[in-house]
Amino acid sequence: MHGSIVLTDLTAGYNRHPAVHHVSGRFEPGSLTAVVGPNGSGKSTLLKTLVGLLRPMGGKVDLGGLTPRELGYLPQMSEIDRSFPITVLDMVGFGHWNSLGAFGRMTPEHFAAARRALASVGLAGFEARAIGTLSAGQFQRMLFARLLLADAPVILLDEPFTSVDAKTTADLMGLILELNRAGRTVAAVIHDMDQARANFPSALLLAREMIAWGPSEHTLTPKSLDAARCMAEAWDENAPPCPENPS
Repeated sequence: MHGSIVLTDLTAGYNRHPAVHHVSGRFEPGSLTAVVGPNGSGKSTLLKTLVGLLRPMGGKVDLGGLTPRELGYLPQMSEIDRSFPITVLDMVGFGHWNSLGAFGRMTPEHFAAARRALASVGLAGFEARAIGTLSAGQFQRMLFARLLLADAPVILLDEPFTSVDAKTTADLMGLILELNRAGRTVAAVIHDMDQARANFPSALLLAREMIAWGPSEHTLTPKSLDAARCMAEAWDENAPPCPENPS
């Protein structure tokens, strides 16, 4: 099993504007963590930094012996071009990326595994559909099928339940719990505090800075949530960018 994912004084953002500041802590192996906070609090930025889409502006990330490409990552649905001309089966097949590489060819066994993954998320029979024809819930189920194929030890989910119906949310939450019970480390950006408390034993509360990180019952308290809300109200969106680091 991989080691802990350790963040040490991590600062990350865009165009020299930090979106999350000086975060230190760890995702323990096999943990199930809700990443919560007000809109714009740095939750998505944190996940993108973990998977290598953003470089830290300060501090460091230790992935416990893993490389960023070995992490399973589900981006926000809005970040994926749903008009791209690709079938559901081919899209799910990208989950084999780590084993195939950029120029590997899908074998019948790979396609069979992709079909099994689709069936496990309730999309049997959708293989030949264009991804642009899927509803929001079906599209998210497809992305979860791709994650299942990746078989990653660490899974990072950015708003996995946004714009999907209650049944899809319940089904996908069940998949998340199954993946975690199988020993995978899971962290998910969650907006529903009741859901976070009910299903995620650990929580990281952000408001550009870390407000609290630990057991959900200690992290998602009215006092901590109020502190995050007050900090969000004090954000200065027009602050000047940070100076560039000397090279």
